[in-house]
Amino acid sequence: MSLSAEEAELWARVTGTIRPLSRERIDPPRNGEGDQPKAGGVGPPPPPLRRATPPPSAPRPVPLPVPAGRNTLDGSWDKKLRSGSVTPDRVVDLHGLNLDQAWTTIDRAIEQAIDAGDRVVLLITGHHRPGEPPIARGRIRAAVHDWLAASRHAPRIAAVRGAHVRHGGGGSLYLILRRR
Repeated sequence: MSLSAEEAELWARVTGTIRPLSRERIDPPRNGEGDQPKAGGVGPPPPPLRRATPPPSAPRPVPLPVPAGRNTLDGSWDKKLRSGSVTPDRVVDLHGLNLDQAWTTIDRAIEQAIDAGDRVVLLITGHHRPGEPPIARGRIRAAVHDWLAASRHAPRIAAVRGAHVRHGGGGSLYLILRRR
């Protein structure tokens, strides 16, 4: 069965848009080979196929180096935190505070926890509210990790982990303090 002139023209346009799946170059068949029309046949030969160029890859983020012994816990600690079976020694609720008050409260609470020998501090920062600008809501939550890293107590903080749903989930953090 042969194609009409209209069908052959349409087919030539369709096959001209095809990109090969493999990255290997595919040479178009010469006249007389394959199913392409011969010279003098119906319709122009399709344009030669080109190798599809892969999209430019996004630069891979470089992980920040983690200082030895920082932000690491053994497997049993992480398991307890994920399951919510750990009981916080101290709870710090930052609801209703502005940035300065929150920073002062965090600093004072960590100092008191260290003095008391506490190991787990539950820091309630509040959930981010979707749809509202982050400047209006979630400023404390956005700043808390930077605050803790720059804190005078940073060497005493073994790890910061997201809290279990039982302790506030995405609106809370566990601060694990090092032993004395």
